[in-house]
Amino acid sequence: MTTPPPQGNPFAQGQNPYAQGQQPYGQPQGQAPYPPQGGYPQQPGQPGFPPQGAAPYAPVPPQQPSRRFSPKTIKNVAAVAIVGTMLVVGYIISLDDAENAAVGDCLKSSSSSSSNDRMEVVDCTSSEAEAKVLKKIDGTYTSLTAETECRKVSGATSFYAQTGDGDNFLLCLSDV
Repeated sequence: MTTPPPQGNPFAQGQNPYAQGQQPYGQPQGQAPYPPQGGYPQQPGQPGFPPQGAAPYAPVPPQQPSRRFSPKTIKNVAAVAIVGTMLVVGYIISLDDAENAAVGDCLKSSSSSSSNDRMEVVDCTSSEAEAKVLKKIDGTYTSLTAETECRKVSGATSFYAQTGDGDNFLLCLSDV
């Protein structure tokens, strides 16, 4: 059986490469002649250091990708928000349209232009109130049939007929 060659530099001064088990001069018995290499403890299993012969570092799990929104997603969300906002505003604006008027409500013209004959619901105590709804009749009416129908209503002095907007009706009105 052969012995393995000694570790280190055999030509260093004060070392005998063939001396087995002898300590160099000045080294006390029971201590290693050189400090441990690599910063590992001499006793395996100490916390904070991997055991001798193990890999110096444990594998690091891959980092989870961060959740970022793509420009396409941002654009789609913005489009939905804009459309939703427009629907809500349109609904709120339409709450005072003549199609929501009931018997007893008062109306005013939404503009002074004769080409735009839209009516809006207002409070009857308001100075803007121009007419009071006496009767609301569903259906499509021409100017002649609307006038004939509203003559049957006691106190009616005018009418408002809405056709073509999907909700067709006739309002028989009196002056406020």
